[in-house]
Amino acid sequence: MNGLYTIILLILSNVFMTLAWYGHLRLQQSGVSSNWPLIGVIVFSWGIAFLEYCCQVPANRLGFVDNGGPFNLVQLKVIQECISLAVFAVIANIMFQGTHLHWNQILAFLLIICAVYLVFMKT
Repeated sequence: MNGLYTIILLILSNVFMTLAWYGHLRLQQSGVSSNWPLIGVIVFSWGIAFLEYCCQVPANRLGFVDNGGPFNLVQLKVIQECISLAVFAVIANIMFQGTHLHWNQILAFLLIICAVYLVFMKT
């Protein structure tokens, strides 16, 4: 069950992370934050990033094998990166309507999925 909770928390964490890193760009495009000073944009993003950490830290603690979770450190990192790219692709297509994935980007995502497979292979 810790593995499932870890994945759910990592997904939530990456939603917040993507919004913190790129949401301000969408706000700028819509005119909401176009007059904000850079420090205001940073504080806004850090507010969202706080929520990301509130999900990321428990996900890593629950998922880590030394805490009773099913994943070693490398597996946690590769899972997180895979989720990060998937969440980014979805949010980018929603927030930035003109953003489309090209064949090389899709191939890169598939290679990252292969990385997940490789880190779970028994050696």
